[in-house]
Amino acid sequence: MTQLFISAFITLFVVIDPPGCAPIYAGMTKGASSAQRTAMALRASAIAAVILLVFALFGEDLLGALHIELDSFRIAGGFMLFWIAWEMVFEKRTQRREERAEKVAASEQVEDVSVFPMAMPMLAGPGAIAAIMLLMNEAAGFEQSLVVLGALASVLVITALALVAAGPLIRLLGDRVEAVITRLLGVLLAALAAQYVIDGLRGAFGI
Repeated sequence: MTQLFISAFITLFVVIDPPGCAPIYAGMTKGASSAQRTAMALRASAIAAVILLVFALFGEDLLGALHIELDSFRIAGGFMLFWIAWEMVFEKRTQRREERAEKVAASEQVEDVSVFPMAMPMLAGPGAIAAIMLLMNEAAGFEQSLVVLGALASVLVITALALVAAGPLIRLLGDRVEAVITRLLGVLLAALAAQYVIDGLRGAFGI
């Protein structure tokens, strides 16, 4: 159980990436009060939790309705996670998030960023959705499913805290430390993604 929790926690932590989301959120909410920033951070985390919970519980049924084999989803999800890892290592993901944040900040009509772009696609993006579905499928039985959901809840709580403390957190870490953490998490995610692809190929071709 402990090993499953650690594996699920690391996977979801790397994909959701609280340290990477915090500076983006801080930049998007510069003009907001402390109370507004806290409210938007909690709202974004709650909405992301609902989205990911829906896919965790009903994702497999959705695949069945679309006649998609789980091994195919493992392979596709693995490649998707590997692409995210590649972007993290070479800082492409951070650059894309910053560009998206600048577009949101430039629009005078958009005030509440909790739904878009924070909850989706930054927190509950395609990578996080693929990861939670794969992890839930690997869970054998009700207890292991609860362990995976517990790991998801833990990551989202950390994410909410990181968003609330975004400003002080960025000043504490600094750009260089943040870049090192992002690259390290990217390498770990690449290894996890490769394992998903290998498992998918083994299941699909009976290797």
